[in-house]
Amino acid sequence: MLSGIPASPGITMGEVFLLDKEEIGIKKRRLEKTEVEKEIQRFENALQRTNEELQVIKERIGKRIDPEQTKIFDAQLLILEDEVIKGEVERRIREEKINAEWIYKKTIEKTVNSISSSRDEYLKERVYDIEAVSERLLSNLLGKRRIALDKIKRKAVLMAHSLSPGDLVNIRKEKISGFATEVGGGTSHVALLAKSLGFPAVVGLKDALRRIDRGDFVIIDGDRGLVILSPTEKTVYQYEKRQKDLLKQKRKLFRLKSLPGETEDGRKIEIQANIELIEDIEEALRYGAEGIGLYRTEYLYLAKSELPSAQEQKKAYQTIVDKMYPNPVILRTFDLGGDKFAGEKTDMVEANPFLGWRAIRVCLDVPELFKVQLRAMLEASVRGNLKIMFPMVSGVEELKEAKSVLDQVKEELESQGIGFDQTIELGIMMEIPSACLMADSLATECDFFSIGTNDLIQYTLAVDRGNERVAHFYQSFHPSVLRLIKQTVEAAHRNGIWVGLCGEMAANPLATVLLVGMGIDELSTSPLSIPQIKRIVRSVNFSQAKEFAQKVLETTDLQHIKRLLEEDYKRRFGAEEIICLY
Repeated sequence: MLSGIPASPGITMGEVFLLDKEEIGIKKRRLEKTEVEKEIQRFENALQRTNEELQVIKERIGKRIDPEQTKIFDAQLLILEDEVIKGEVERRIREEKINAEWIYKKTIEKTVNSISSSRDEYLKERVYDIEAVSERLLSNLLGKRRIALDKIKRKAVLMAHSLSPGDLVNIRKEKISGFATEVGGGTSHVALLAKSLGFPAVVGLKDALRRIDRGDFVIIDGDRGLVILSPTEKTVYQYEKRQKDLLKQKRKLFRLKSLPGETEDGRKIEIQANIELIEDIEEALRYGAEGIGLYRTEYLYLAKSELPSAQEQKKAYQTIVDKMYPNPVILRTFDLGGDKFAGEKTDMVEANPFLGWRAIRVCLDVPELFKVQLRAMLEASVRGNLKIMFPMVSGVEELKEAKSVLDQVKEELESQGIGFDQTIELGIMMEIPSACLMADSLATECDFFSIGTNDLIQYTLAVDRGNERVAHFYQSFHPSVLRLIKQTVEAAHRNGIWVGLCGEMAANPLATVLLVGMGIDELSTSPLSIPQIKRIVRSVNFSQAKEFAQKVLETTDLQHIKRLLEEDYKRRFGAEEIICLY
């Protein structure tokens, strides 16, 4: 059995079709002075050809899925058309007199290395988009033919090192029932597209292809992130039964989408969505989101090598606010490392970027950047459903300084007669232990907290979950983490503000009753998780949940805590319905 990352829900089984992608070999070649302009023209011709291919792919996929989802390819087109990258390549060809594919590859590698250092998993997964575009362009430069997946002759399960959104366009459901890859993440565009197309998928299966041969029979479990090799008859029977049960369960859950997140005894828990792209809004609404609890504004950087303008930002924010109105939308200010803001000014490298110059720290050090974003947010706030949130706040001084910048922008808008929501709510991410320990003081300076459990766990337990040697220390239900969450909730309520939670814990069905019992007012999760979390909230009695949470919080043994959560879930819904335990 192979364990990876759940990318798209569902179960499928069948014989393996192995996709072997030939690695593109690029040789460095010196140019004669007379060859330079021809080389630049060759590069521009390849750009045009790649653009045309992506436009055709976008048109084809738009006939199979919601047209909104085709905006994935808009992001790839923006990467391809980036004037900064194009200008850099052409400048270096002229100055260094080196062949286009070599220069382009080196330029893209620099961009990829910069993004890969981000602490934001979503940002890091955008690397796959950049690599997909660059691979397509390099193939066109070198005159290499791409693999035609639509030529597969019989139905199979696809296994590959990697796939691009463009590859998925060529997959037909009558030929491929699902796929698994060695690389990729759960929020990559391949994962998002797989969900839209209905392909069960698992990604992040490191070195899996070494253990699999073409024609092997496997089961892909997209719910748990598993690939079962050569399953027994009993396992096949169990999975076939689970397929039927899951289909029934999903139909029941989907009927909850229009109902509010409310406990049996009337306590309201807002169930909202985390989104990264504007097109995610349609999915959030489809699954019953009561608002956007976290919009990661970093996505505006992903397809550009330069800072987005105030107008570009305002347009993006306004679109989200308008589509969600009257439901609330929380925009988190840029949560990126200083390398992204510095651009060409520096090749800064940090020994530990997770603890470095990033997020609110960069914004306060580069106020002109911060002001542009805050201005765009305020101008998009006139309808009254937009809220602003600062990430990675570590203490009161930092928050006061950020508020001072916000006040300056408000004064500038007022002096220019530009309208904005005068009562706009301001919140902060509670993702650093120091902030949780100072929660009482911080609560007097803002309107809400949103607990970011991903980083809170990492910082509290001193563990980099991306490091395989210590990843097992990353435990969502560690007693210290739970106590910090409870302490933060109590501090917020003592000071009359509400508190949400927007980390991965919000999507874990085992955590829901515990979080409700702790007093969380809002849960923000991926759109696909909303029906399940809403169902659990609606099955809970708040008074009983508080008693259960107190019992868990009094426990100091991690394994005992896990048993308590699992037993409670089984008692409510049965063991068969637990899709993802931890």
